[in-house]
Amino acid sequence: MVTSSTATDTTAMPVSQYQSFSGQANMPSTSPLPSVAYLGPRSSYSHQMAQAALERFDPANHTFEPRSGIADVFTAVQTGAVAYGVVPFENSTNGNVVFTLDLFCDRTRSFRDTFVRGETYLDVHHCLLSSAPSLSSIARIYSHPQAFGQCENWLSANVRGVERIDVSSTSKAAQIVAGDAGAAAIASRVAADVHGLKILAENIEDSADNTTRFFVLAAQPGLKAPVSKGYGESDKTLLSFTVDHEIPGALCDSLKVFKDFGLNLTSIASRPSRLLPWNYIFFVEFQGHSDTQYVQTALDELRKYCLNLRVLGSYKDEQRRKGKIHRESERKMAGNGKTPW
Repeated sequence: MVTSSTATDTTAMPVSQYQSFSGQANMPSTSPLPSVAYLGPRSSYSHQMAQAALERFDPANHTFEPRSGIADVFTAVQTGAVAYGVVPFENSTNGNVVFTLDLFCDRTRSFRDTFVRGETYLDVHHCLLSSAPSLSSIARIYSHPQAFGQCENWLSANVRGVERIDVSSTSKAAQIVAGDAGAAAIASRVAADVHGLKILAENIEDSADNTTRFFVLAAQPGLKAPVSKGYGESDKTLLSFTVDHEIPGALCDSLKVFKDFGLNLTSIASRPSRLLPWNYIFFVEFQGHSDTQYVQTALDELRKYCLNLRVLGSYKDEQRRKGKIHRESERKMAGNGKTPW
């Protein structure tokens, strides 16, 4: 049985740097350092990502402020309460984080200034945490819906029939379980240390290469990512658009623009428009930066086939950059007579 509590999302940094949980989405930071909002409480994957994986967000130069939901992170960025926000966008095993996609839909026009200014990736390894002595003592399991989806095979094989309860983040699950001897949480090893829980099982994710992609949000125009010009660097752009569902081939015509301009698509998704049943908002990510003249010309052409179009941000392509660095390392090792694997 699955019980839903609150719905938001999952995810990362050193334990000694964790801040206390405030949950105030629009409370301005009192620190003189730039602030970064993340999905809390402390020890979430978002926290670890914000503090450790993003080199630009080191503790000496930024303060880190937890928020109780993904929507609160968006609100904090939009209102200027923080300079940056870190939110999960998609997982390699369980797909898009629909809570984040729905906020990018911005159906209430609440986040018109918020944009994506960076991406980063985190390898996610889940543990089953509890104060109980063994799996047989577990009556219920708390976690985020994404974490449940990423561990379905293990859960079905080892704790079939145990109640599952959705909460806003994996770290929130660990926080709850710390005071419930009959419960367990799917969360990180860091969360076990922070909340004093035992690890009953580790690496319970279905896929060994389980990875979550995060977006870095901002709302101040001066924080937009410039066109990448370094060696091996390139950019990606995320946009949303709608088409006339009454016109046959409307979506096909819009997507053909990317082919005609040689813009490679890296992601495509959709969410209900909620204006009419079975009408959708489409999300497309492609290689290229919206500040370049070529991409601007392509977007002008795309607008001819769209009812609405919004550029959600351009940012350095971290996945492609890391892939090039890895391939370069393999070539050097092969040249030295070494086996890269």
